[in-house]
Amino acid sequence: MRDEPLKIRLKKAALELGFDDCRVTSADLDDRVSRDLDGYLGAGHHGTMGWMADTSERRSHPRRLWPDARSVVVLTMNYAPDDDPMASLAKRSAGTISVYARNRDYHDVIKGRLKQLAGKLAAWTGADVKVFVDTAPVMEKPLAERAGAGWQGKHTNLVSREFGSWLFLGSIFTTAAIEPDDGEIDHCGSCRACMDVCPTDAFPAPYRLDARRCISYLTIEHAGPIPRELRSAMGNRIYGCDDCLAACPWNKFARTASETKFAAREDLRSPSLAELSRLTDAGFRALFSRSPIKRIGRNRFIRNVLIAVGNSGDPGLKRSALPHLADDNPVVRAAAVWALAQLCDPDEFARLHDRHGRREEDGDVREEWAVARDQVLVPAL
Repeated sequence: MRDEPLKIRLKKAALELGFDDCRVTSADLDDRVSRDLDGYLGAGHHGTMGWMADTSERRSHPRRLWPDARSVVVLTMNYAPDDDPMASLAKRSAGTISVYARNRDYHDVIKGRLKQLAGKLAAWTGADVKVFVDTAPVMEKPLAERAGAGWQGKHTNLVSREFGSWLFLGSIFTTAAIEPDDGEIDHCGSCRACMDVCPTDAFPAPYRLDARRCISYLTIEHAGPIPRELRSAMGNRIYGCDDCLAACPWNKFARTASETKFAAREDLRSPSLAELSRLTDAGFRALFSRSPIKRIGRNRFIRNVLIAVGNSGDPGLKRSALPHLADDNPVVRAAAVWALAQLCDPDEFARLHDRHGRREEDGDVREEWAVARDQVLVPAL
């Protein structure tokens, strides 16, 4: 067939560039995807991610994003860890960072290689191309399922029979008409492992995630205070959460990522909460200069660290939280109040309240002091 040599060349070039799979589908999605997205947004499960609603029309119809697109090349790259990603959860005085963020920013790594592959495709066909890596209104997971790269599991992430749940996705939209690959079917069966392991019960139903309860959303996308009822369940997760991915039985077929840029930095496997709590803005930017963590900024990151400090059960970490009662950022101050309320005895907390709480000017932080005071001091009376 006319397109067969092109697909062979395309897939060979993709593997040479470090991608683990390359599949093709048409630049279409069926109406089910649009209905599912509308239901997700209508239920408010996107939380404060207003951009999802703002771009929903283009997101669910690829040709509304680019009317001339005819085919989508879907690329996957394996980032499976070399150790148990949940082992660090037991180290309560250290932080747990999601596997994907323990080294280089995948956007930077994958986008550069997508551009190289797209350049080859354009040269071979004369067609126009555009590349996307999680930065545009593209429904990458439904497209990947349609292309046969995997299926969307009950945790809503892509699952592959070859790579499990540890996959980065990228796509090339093109005006070239390339013969599509066969789609993949769902292989989850009756398994609920990903749903049952979730510490915050963020899955109201299979294949549906309520971001408002998801630790990844709370630690990365959510800018304000973490809801009080979810803080304890966060444990020491300070950036993202891998529980639902790690629990997937299909990971038994996964192999450690071959891309060295995704291998965990030693200082990010189980970083000390005490050390992280001392990060200034400049220190934060230096530590995470080439990491996806840099995009949430120092204040949001320190908020997450302080929640983990409060969950640590380590009285020695009180001194890591104390300086943040005077932090310039009210969200950080509020997180420090909560952390100290978990670690201090009633007499200690009463002294802190008298010294800091009574002088607090921000209304939200005053409320945090009031709630913490009622929880710590009133039961002790």
